[in-house]
Amino acid sequence: MVTNRNEAVFGRRRSSVSRGAGLMCAALAAGALLTGCGDGGDDDRAADSSTAQAVQKPAAPTSTASGGGSLTEDQSERKDLIPKGKVGYDKALSTAVKAVDKSKPVSIELKGPVAKPSWHAEVATADGTEHTVRVDAVTGKADEPQAKKDQDADDKRELADWLKKATVPPEQAVKTATDKTKGTVSSVELDDNDKKAVIWSVDVVTTDDWNKTTFDVDAANRKILREHVDRD
Repeated sequence: MVTNRNEAVFGRRRSSVSRGAGLMCAALAAGALLTGCGDGGDDDRAADSSTAQAVQKPAAPTSTASGGGSLTEDQSERKDLIPKGKVGYDKALSTAVKAVDKSKPVSIELKGPVAKPSWHAEVATADGTEHTVRVDAVTGKADEPQAKKDQDADDKRELADWLKKATVPPEQAVKTATDKTKGTVSSVELDDNDKKAVIWSVDVVTTDDWNKTTFDVDAANRKILREHVDRD
């Protein structure tokens, strides 16, 4: 654009020197204005570029849980509940057994709410009659035992048979599990597996990632029959 204007000025200057001089001054003034506008455009482009870079710059990453990811809902619940239990499963289970005369342990599980955690234990007498006992997970005090009302004769016979076959006490089954995976025991239960073997099912929570590992320990010989890690 500047080049075309200069060519026009030089052409007219051949016919009139004075008029060409005036036009030359006008061309120089216009060139100065164009130069000024060009400089402003560069500044605007630089500003636009800086703004675009600021918009495109990724946000700083947020902190995450141990292991490189956020905790799942179940892991968060374990993280909140497990540290609140000041009384271990073994003391709570012993308290529950003492609450029912001539009983043996069947199961125990740590439950919420977080503000008042408790161990929910089940114990049974030799004939399979089952009682539930709630033990405060902070103070260790037990509530009055409650007889299970939904047990029928078949349930009692099955449970009585399991108790006879379970020659390994729950404490030894737990030791077998925690020797394999260090952590906090949140549940122990007498049960049978698909092959009808009587087992102690032991849940161990690892406090570095809040995963739960379930061990099926043979209630007759302490062999680990199954191991499953719950990462949910």
